[in-house]
Amino acid sequence: MKNRIIIITGPKHSGKTVCARALAKVSGGAAADLDELVTKETGKPPRELFKEGPEVFRKAEASALASLANTAKSEKNLIVIAAGGGLIDNREALALLSQHREIITVYLEVSPETAWQRILSTADADGELPPFLKTENPRETQFALHTRRAEAYRSLAQFTVSADNKSPEEIADEIARHFELQVISAK
Repeated sequence: MKNRIIIITGPKHSGKTVCARALAKVSGGAAADLDELVTKETGKPPRELFKEGPEVFRKAEASALASLANTAKSEKNLIVIAAGGGLIDNREALALLSQHREIITVYLEVSPETAWQRILSTADADGELPPFLKTENPRETQFALHTRRAEAYRSLAQFTVSADNKSPEEIADEIARHFELQVISAK
């Protein structure tokens, strides 16, 4: 495969990080989480940056993506990047993706209800909804955002995978087959 970067996109809690790790494992590549890199580069987690302002976070996210794209130029192996759920709303990051045609974009499609239930289960665990859902009606906000972003992600992606009711390994296998990646057999 001449492309050395696959970026996994999708809504919040669609399984991007676990799928990126699974795909990296089956292809012998490396997995990277864009949110983790943002935290490493800024010293602040994405939620904290977003609370400072959406543009503060988006600038850090675009910078982290640029770092990964530059790193991948010298890599021999595939790098699979798990993007943040709002990457589609980051103009600077999207411009970077359009400049790097070697980056393959995959969209993990989940239903709005699946995403909402996963968001709630995480909110129950840490007691807090993401900042972008702190509205009068968080569920309505999430559904509207999900619907708008889904259309944009579908048009951006070179490949869309239905991720409802599939394990990360099943999704990784589907992506690997689609792009004819060399699969490393489990021992």
